[in-house]
Amino acid sequence: MKKNLIYLTGFMASGKSTIGPILANTIGWEFLDLDRVIEEKLGKKIVDIFKVEGEDFFRIFESDTLNELSKLTKYVISLGGGTIENEKNLNQIKKTGILIYLETSPEAAYRRLRFKTDRPALLFENYNPTKQEFINRINSILSRRVKYYNQADVKINTDDKPVGITVDLIVRLLRREFQIEEN
Repeated sequence: MKKNLIYLTGFMASGKSTIGPILANTIGWEFLDLDRVIEEKLGKKIVDIFKVEGEDFFRIFESDTLNELSKLTKYVISLGGGTIENEKNLNQIKKTGILIYLETSPEAAYRRLRFKTDRPALLFENYNPTKQEFINRINSILSRRVKYYNQADVKINTDDKPVGITVDLIVRLLRREFQIEEN
């Protein structure tokens, strides 16, 4: 087997936190969500960490936490949407695990995120954005991140696939390409 960690990356609402635990259960591994680990360690929601401590503080703490998690074995780890924008993080991930990019279109991301208020990058100060303004913000963030996402070992589009079908597809790929077997 190539590596003992599987990392899930992708834009907000691409399915990382939904698919991750199901994938881990299917192959008999454990699951962790990097953002939830950070929230537990700091005792605050991500949106509050951004508001109170700032993004720079969050990104440093995120890197340190990722470094700790990268020492584990047989875990599926859901990353934050921007975790891999940091080259050090991306290198650590590629060195220690298999990176799976759960790709989603801006339109699908909009459908899944339009009523969420816990995503700092998509908060609009004191007004409700139009659909086009929201999609423009998604596109702006995606355009920065896509070059990192595209460095993944595996890319799966999650737009119109049921979760179970997506998990089955990932498991088949992991078996075939990386010799990962279920426990």
